[in-house]
Amino acid sequence: MIKSGLRIFFLFLLLGPWPIAFAQFRVDVSGIGLNQLPIAVSIFRGEDESSQKISSIVLADLERSGQFRNVDASGAVLDETTRPDVGAWRQKGADSLVSGSVNRLADGRYDVRFRLWDVVRGQDLGGQSYAVTQGDLRLASHRIADFVYEKLTGDKGAFSTRIAYVTKAAQRYQLWVSDADGENAQSALASPEPIISPAWSPNGSQLAYVSFESRKPVVYTHDVVTGKRRLIANFKGSNSAPAWSPDGRTLAVTLSRDGGSQLYSIDAGGGEPRRLAQSSNIDTEPVYTPDGKSIYFVSDRGGSPQIYKMPATGGGAERVTFTGSYNISPAISSDGRWLAYISRVSGAFKLHVMDLVSGVASAITETSSDESPSFAPNSRLIVYATHQQGREALMTTTLDGKLKARLAGQSGDIREPDWGPYQIQ
Repeated sequence: MIKSGLRIFFLFLLLGPWPIAFAQFRVDVSGIGLNQLPIAVSIFRGEDESSQKISSIVLADLERSGQFRNVDASGAVLDETTRPDVGAWRQKGADSLVSGSVNRLADGRYDVRFRLWDVVRGQDLGGQSYAVTQGDLRLASHRIADFVYEKLTGDKGAFSTRIAYVTKAAQRYQLWVSDADGENAQSALASPEPIISPAWSPNGSQLAYVSFESRKPVVYTHDVVTGKRRLIANFKGSNSAPAWSPDGRTLAVTLSRDGGSQLYSIDAGGGEPRRLAQSSNIDTEPVYTPDGKSIYFVSDRGGSPQIYKMPATGGGAERVTFTGSYNISPAISSDGRWLAYISRVSGAFKLHVMDLVSGVASAITETSSDESPSFAPNSRLIVYATHQQGREALMTTTLDGKLKARLAGQSGDIREPDWGPYQIQ
């Protein structure tokens, strides 16, 4: 991993060796959450005749959130029209029950229906139905989990969102887009040269990234649906670290066109960049606050890499991190309350979370090579890359670090995950 200095860190990201990566994942949940809601998810009637086991996907989503504890449904098959024996489910220890059905329609699509029950009060909490293609059965499952999560916690679910990340296999780099659980990965871009720093646009339609196909770092945007891309920054020197403004109109980037690595803003359609700060040191890794008024970034202006904050229009900066001599990779939660970042502690690189109201920060991982944190759009989970059990892995964690889910390739590794926004349905 990183041995010394911000420059070495970025050299590692750009040029470092990556083991072979694969696109499919296995989800392993570990840890114990507090005040978890006991829920049972029955087998959906007819799901054995579809290509996806809807109930298993819904349950895995809920467990991975850290908010729910599985109550064994013991193979029960229930559809959305069956009123459950609430007394029996209470005896099993469940507070809630999800049931449903999957039926093949005449046009080849699938009709997916479900219902959520409060078995403590014996109340029907509602349900929905989706007519989807076979390829969207997983998406329907994630939307069911979103519905359940919001009904029972009061917070919006983020299971139907997407994650972008980069892999390298042999001499081929690929930018992937997957479901939030790591499954259903689709290759958005492939290149024999490095691809780094993917960043979702606020509406989820585009990814900004850095490509080395011209033998130097250049910033592009990529339309996820059409595959079309636009050149954003190809100035003298290095062009790197793109970050979208909340309104999607502007990108903050790191350029070395004027000497050194400095922060600039540039129109999302391209154009002439505007320098945001005057500094003789390295300023990089910008990220906007949700209100678009400020930018957090990394600078070594104090002698070592630390996280700073400045107005989005440019100007003076204030230091944010004071614990530890090496703090990088800032990420801000969508509610503006939390800062996630990587801190070097006794030679280990650990994911930290800071409460921006109190300024209190805590390490939330036991691993030693964490990198690239990114918040779920509901601010309740963080995705990050790390090195675990002899290989790199994609992980999600709750903000307190008490429950983690490993999304591990069969025998491969990934880099630089970025959690996408809510999609327009």
